[in-house]
Amino acid sequence: MSIADNIQRVHERIAKACARSGHDPSEVTLVAVTKQQPVAAMLAAVAAGLQQLGENRVEEAARKIPTVDAAASQPVTWHMVGHIQSRKAKQVAPLFDLVHSVDSLRLAQRLSRLAQARERDLPVLLEINISGEASKYGFAGYNWHKDETVRQQLWQAVSAIRALPRLELRGLMTMAPFGAEERVIRRVFADMSALRDSLDASLPELSMGMTDDYPIAIEEGATMIRVGRAIFGERNG
Repeated sequence: MSIADNIQRVHERIAKACARSGHDPSEVTLVAVTKQQPVAAMLAAVAAGLQQLGENRVEEAARKIPTVDAAASQPVTWHMVGHIQSRKAKQVAPLFDLVHSVDSLRLAQRLSRLAQARERDLPVLLEINISGEASKYGFAGYNWHKDETVRQQLWQAVSAIRALPRLELRGLMTMAPFGAEERVIRRVFADMSALRDSLDASLPELSMGMTDDYPIAIEEGATMIRVGRAIFGERNG
């Protein structure tokens, strides 16, 4: 199937997940994750109607974004969805329109300083490790509804980051455990949705769900899904 066909199929699955859960498909943003994809594939996705593209690695994005922007048939909104090393944060502000992966107060403070230097606002999401896996980045969020210490730390982080100049806190992001049973994935996403609502109803975005689990994420309240393989096929490497 072509990239355009794959995108259509993803949109159909989005619509079905929304119908099952009573959500509006227009409120779900599909971010095409283009890690290790060639510029030609990215341009094909844009030509098929996608305007939201996500990159995982700053150095790869720095090579591809200017080329795609120059050749794309319509404007592209760029999402940073991968872990940001402190030494590469300086490249994030000029490249990306939304950062999903702010995983520490220190990184938020650095991005705030860099955004101030460029005299631009930078929308961000806080990455939350809601599953408690040691291998995942993010603010600790496991068992937040029962653990008072975790809850207080999250509330303090949100308050501190909201006060940073030139950062616009839009919402939260998480990942479910890879290869887990549906009931486990659903519980992680449901916990994340409840956390967002408890923190503040004015945080509009909830970024969760990838190729293997985005229908479940939508059913549990995701407003953004990050899909790569279902659009572009398997990556090489």
